[in-house]
Amino acid sequence: MCEFCHKHGDGKKWYLQARNYSADLLNDERRRRIVRETLLDASALTDGFRQLDRLEGAPESVQRTVKALASRRMKRDHFGQVVPIDDVAAILELVNSVVQVPCVCRYAATHREVGYCYGITIDGAGQWQDLLAPPPGKAADGPSFSEVQQLSAAEALAQIRGYEKDGLCHTVWTFGTPFIGGLCNCDRVDCLAMQATVQRGVKAFFRAEYVAEIDADACTGCRSCMRLCQFGALGYGALNAKAQVDQRACYGCGVCRAACSKEAIRLRPRSETPVAARLW
Repeated sequence: MCEFCHKHGDGKKWYLQARNYSADLLNDERRRRIVRETLLDASALTDGFRQLDRLEGAPESVQRTVKALASRRMKRDHFGQVVPIDDVAAILELVNSVVQVPCVCRYAATHREVGYCYGITIDGAGQWQDLLAPPPGKAADGPSFSEVQQLSAAEALAQIRGYEKDGLCHTVWTFGTPFIGGLCNCDRVDCLAMQATVQRGVKAFFRAEYVAEIDADACTGCRSCMRLCQFGALGYGALNAKAQVDQRACYGCGVCRAACSKEAIRLRPRSETPVAARLW
């Protein structure tokens, strides 16, 4: 199990514990501050990545220290974990408030507003509009949250299933750990959180509690799954004409399953996969 499962889930999946979806999420001032700082200040994300670029020329020991400190701060305030669509559905069953909002890290990277993110709480849908309004006298430095769209769990799940077909990887996020307040759908090209974790060595989220495996008897070698993998974990063996999973590279998102018409890909618990059990 991941670090958060031991700390915040009593050895179970921390993001499936109802107590981590506090009804007071949007009433606590510290968590309100974290939500505002995270979602309303796109320039801070851009500046952070510029600092990482400058860090590339620093001694390796300095890079390791700075990146570890950045990840530690994120674990305290705003951290995530990859979750397959099955667990997304379970999360949405736990909450009764879902709002769709633009993705701030996509905005920081591309200056385009896309509704890949969802605010989720046990209570408080009516508070999101107020929470995401810019402070008086200060212009918003990010996407517009003027029209926060409230959805049912079924509507949100249907949208997220559609994103999965486009290869987007699902993640669940804290706002003041362990309190969970968001779901997002990430990709390696436009998502700064995924770039930080996969390419920059600054961990912004854990891998999923699973890894993928392929049933070689069912696989036809069509390679459709390879198109959707954001982590470079899928390859193709010319000798046996089958797809293969590098379980050390696999983040366990399960998105590859959406491309497999033969249902040849399944997820198994990471803890039961020796080569990946300690990779988070």
